[in-house]
Amino acid sequence: MFKKTVRRWVMAMVSSFFVASAAMSADKPKVVILATGGTIAGAGADVTNSATYQAAKVPVDKLIAGIPQLGTVAEVSGEQVFQIASESFTNANLVTLGKRVSDLVKQKDIDGVVITHGTDTLEETAYFLNLVVRTDKPIVLVGSMRPGTAMSADGMLNLYNAVSVAASKDARGKGVLVTMNDEINSGRDVAKMVNLRTDAFKSPWGPLGMVVEGKNYWFRLPAKRHTSNSEFDIDKIETLPSVEIAYGSGNANDTAYRAFAANGAKAIIHAGTGNGSVSNAVVPSLQELRGKGVQIIRSSHVNAGGFVLRNAEQPDDKYDWVVAHDLNPQKARILALVALSKTQDSKELQRIFWEY
Repeated sequence: MFKKTVRRWVMAMVSSFFVASAAMSADKPKVVILATGGTIAGAGADVTNSATYQAAKVPVDKLIAGIPQLGTVAEVSGEQVFQIASESFTNANLVTLGKRVSDLVKQKDIDGVVITHGTDTLEETAYFLNLVVRTDKPIVLVGSMRPGTAMSADGMLNLYNAVSVAASKDARGKGVLVTMNDEINSGRDVAKMVNLRTDAFKSPWGPLGMVVEGKNYWFRLPAKRHTSNSEFDIDKIETLPSVEIAYGSGNANDTAYRAFAANGAKAIIHAGTGNGSVSNAVVPSLQELRGKGVQIIRSSHVNAGGFVLRNAEQPDDKYDWVVAHDLNPQKARILALVALSKTQDSKELQRIFWEY
């Protein structure tokens, strides 16, 4: 009799534990981690290898298993979308990832999405998703500057912070975010400013906030249109046009611009010096290409906040060119990809560059 009583008590306790665990799990936010590769999934031969390593080696399940504390923040699951170094990200990869994110945020039981990504083009993917995924749910991109095998590896804390932000109600409606080195930056503004250092990602206009020990501290809000307020929709985009970047410098010539146009580019981003300046040797060719239907978009390769003013340096109205506003060349390419899926009109393109 005593044994039966003890057995019933134990079974009741176990049952209560599982019921309580299920209730606690149900109360936690649900966050999906979409893994695409990069340094955060990299491995080096030795703990001293922080800059020489193989990217995109560690699968998402091992990344999650390596941070058991994620379970205290959210109910986390993972999907391996790609396993590539981000310099090899293609337009097709962008569309595939965008559609998967869009599918997930439509699910009522998903509270946020985290995307692990290589740092080389992380800013481009973040801006693309900021433009085309219509949701107010947090979408957070994260990477690392050192592989997980290195001393002082930054990926573990970066990923923990990213999940924490994605699970936070106060992160809703702020567009696509990038969480690295304790900062929360806008996917529109942030750029990789240096390599090799863990403080590589910065916004010329400052971070939106910081995340410290799982708590968010916000300082400003994004001013440009994004996500749920965007006129673009990844569900209506199947392919992206060819948009190329040509780099301006002293002694520049028109070879790259003509080659890109001959290869089918619908728009060329001029990564100009200073205020998107164009050398005298290149101006006639850009006028000619615009006359043939190629969109010419002036950007600046000034690293920490190039700002291109319309009709300054070049008569943009006369030449029917577009200026990229404060977007760096690679982000200008992303916006042109998306905008050209909707319009070929240069005045409409300029409106879009002002608003996004």
